[in-house]
Amino acid sequence: MPVASIRSAVCLLGRFPALAGADLEVDDGEIVLLSGPNGAGKSTLLRLIAGLVPLHTGSATVLGHDLARDRRGARRSLSLVGHETFCYDDLTVSENLRFAARSAGRSASAGDESLERLGLARVAGVQHSRLSAGQKRRLALAVAFARGPRLLLLDEPHAGLDADGREVLDGIVSAAPAEGRTVLIASHELDRARALAHREVAVVAGRTREVAAVPRRSSAP
Repeated sequence: MPVASIRSAVCLLGRFPALAGADLEVDDGEIVLLSGPNGAGKSTLLRLIAGLVPLHTGSATVLGHDLARDRRGARRSLSLVGHETFCYDDLTVSENLRFAARSAGRSASAGDESLERLGLARVAGVQHSRLSAGQKRRLALAVAFARGPRLLLLDEPHAGLDADGREVLDGIVSAAPAEGRTVLIASHELDRARALAHREVAVVAGRTREVAAVPRRSSAP
C-alpha cells in the first residue's frame, strides 16, 4: 500500500480551488520533490496530506487512513514543517522538544536526541521567543523529528537556515529512507532539492504532473 495516494483531489480555499484535480502516489521510503510556482498548490497538497485541509472531491489515503472519513487518523505518524514553528514561546528549546515527543507517544529522550541531531544543544535552555529566525527554523525541524514520523512533509525547509543548518537538514533527509521514513519536499530551491529527491512532481494551477528524471548529484552544493 502506498504511503500516500491522492486521486483527482479538489480542495477549496473559500471558493477558490487550491487543488483542482491533483494526483499523487508516494511509496514507502521515497523522497519526492514538489516543484512549481507560487500559488500553484504545493502547500495545500502538503496540508491535505497532513489532514489540515478538507478534501472537497476526489480521494486521498495517507498511511492507510481515508482522509474523506478521518482527517486526523494519520496525524500521529506524520510531521509537517511549514512556515510557522508552532512552538511555545515561553518554553525552552529542550522543553518544546520533550513536549513534542511526549505528545506523539514517545519518551522525552526522543526530544533530547532530536536536539543533538539538529545542532541545538547550545541553545537548549533558551526560550523559543528569544531564538533567532534561523534557530527557530532548526527547532521546527527538530520538533518534527522528535515525533518520530513515518511521513515527513517539508514546505520550503531550507528557507531561513544558514549553510551549516542546510547541511544538517540535507543529511537528515538523505538518511530518512534508511530510517523508515518517507519525505515530501515542496521547494523553490530546485538545485538543492533535486540533489536529495528520488523523483519530482510539478504542481501547476492545482494539478500535478510527473517531471522527467533529472540526474542526481552526489551531494547538495
